[in-house]
Amino acid sequence: MAPKMDIAFLTSAFRANQYPPPDRPEIAFAGKSNVGKSSLINVLVNRKGLARTSSRPGRTQSINFFNMGKSLYLVDLPGYGFARVPIKIKKSWQSMVETYLRERSNLKAVVVILDIRREVSSGDTDLLSWLKYYGINAIPVLTKADKLSRQKARTRAYKITRQLKDISTIAPILFSAKTKNGREEIWDKIRRVASSDLRVPR
Repeated sequence: MAPKMDIAFLTSAFRANQYPPPDRPEIAFAGKSNVGKSSLINVLVNRKGLARTSSRPGRTQSINFFNMGKSLYLVDLPGYGFARVPIKIKKSWQSMVETYLRERSNLKAVVVILDIRREVSSGDTDLLSWLKYYGINAIPVLTKADKLSRQKARTRAYKITRQLKDISTIAPILFSAKTKNGREEIWDKIRRVASSDLRVPR
């Protein structure tokens, strides 16, 4: 079993003046509601209850910051898609997240999470296109790979990779919260972008 990491919840923010100081590299996590974002974060840091999981889509309504020791921030962004919340709240979330992505100077990459069993949504492609336009690195991850046979997972991964080829320079990583497959590959990508000053070309 991987050792527990030195990580702790720092703050929840709704506005830029509530963010922690941009004094270290930052990696954000984004995905459609119910895609397994919280489970992915918890497996990555080997902490079961760090990011809250819920069967109720749309539970994460703020931007949640976590300290990784003194070297890195991890950021849990509100889910998008089919969350059963009023349109007014959805629009406020969209504005809040776009402001964060556009203005956060120390943001190194966004881990974009997709359910391997589901079709790529307009929200997914909009987010990846937006990140590409602003030169923000995207690390696509296909969750719930253990829900499919190995052959079916490979077939789905190939199809999704083809769908995203014009808006993502990195092939999606297959991940399972149950088996932890893909964990080290995701960390390898995070470490590479966190230690680099490079941004993807616009």
